[in-house]
Amino acid sequence: MIRSHATIASMALIVDDDPGSVGMVSEALEVSGTTVIVARDGQRALELLERVDPDVILLDAMMPVMDGFETCRRMKSAPVMTDAPIIFMTGLTGSDDVRRGLQAGGVDYVTKPVKVNELIARVTTHILNARQMRDLRNAFDTQNRALVAMDVAGRIAWGSPGALQLMAEAGILMPDGTASAGMTTWLPTLPDQAVTRAPALNLGAVVLHYAGRTGGGDLLIRIETGQRGAPEALLAESFGLTGRESEVLLWLSQGKANRDIAEILTLSARTVNKHLEQIYDKLGVDNRTSAALLADRLLASRG
Repeated sequence: MIRSHATIASMALIVDDDPGSVGMVSEALEVSGTTVIVARDGQRALELLERVDPDVILLDAMMPVMDGFETCRRMKSAPVMTDAPIIFMTGLTGSDDVRRGLQAGGVDYVTKPVKVNELIARVTTHILNARQMRDLRNAFDTQNRALVAMDVAGRIAWGSPGALQLMAEAGILMPDGTASAGMTTWLPTLPDQAVTRAPALNLGAVVLHYAGRTGGGDLLIRIETGQRGAPEALLAESFGLTGRESEVLLWLSQGKANRDIAEILTLSARTVNKHLEQIYDKLGVDNRTSAALLADRLLASRG
């Protein structure tokens, strides 16, 4: 007998080639108020995800042609990149099999034969958690914070819808769900913590800003359109600086000494000093601390 659970309007995608298992799980989910769609194999599931956006995916690990592990990897990679939680349904209970499922992108697993009450409880929990995370990511975009989390190799863990769209439009989101080569040379140079503003990566169409690390150690990157995102352009426009002056001021705001700025920009120390004199005059200040403070306040207010 199936006990009733708190109703949550949702959609589940079941991917399983076993009609008996599909029938039992579908009935349990529908009784709990969940709409069910079914795919008999991994390829069909990937095709369905082009048209539907389920709240949860129940995935059989052992299927012919494309097993559940490979199906899961493709679901979590570009161009699909579903953010629906994936729960494996499997008779495999070894630690290596469980690890394979989690590494492929799954969030949980239930063993066959499925205990329907346990399944519904897990499904409900993961749907609620996923909705909270989705709302949070959407909130980033609402507040003009297009964020993406990735490792140093450019493998994307998650991203707000706006961030992923900007990456796709700029051509820096590769078909396998990783970042382009231009980004992967920049990512390993970022510090462990965003204590000071690391130099942005200007790729023309977009500008990437380092925002720190997630609890899991991934790099958190904020993405802006190139037109409004480049900090040098913002400083130049706001203070009437030349391009080189804005670069000097940006590095000054990050606490760099004159000799460091000279080395970074391939300038002589004398040239840096002359640029600073012009910067002080245009900002109406008489020292580097005041100039850096004005620049930092401006960038923080627009960042």
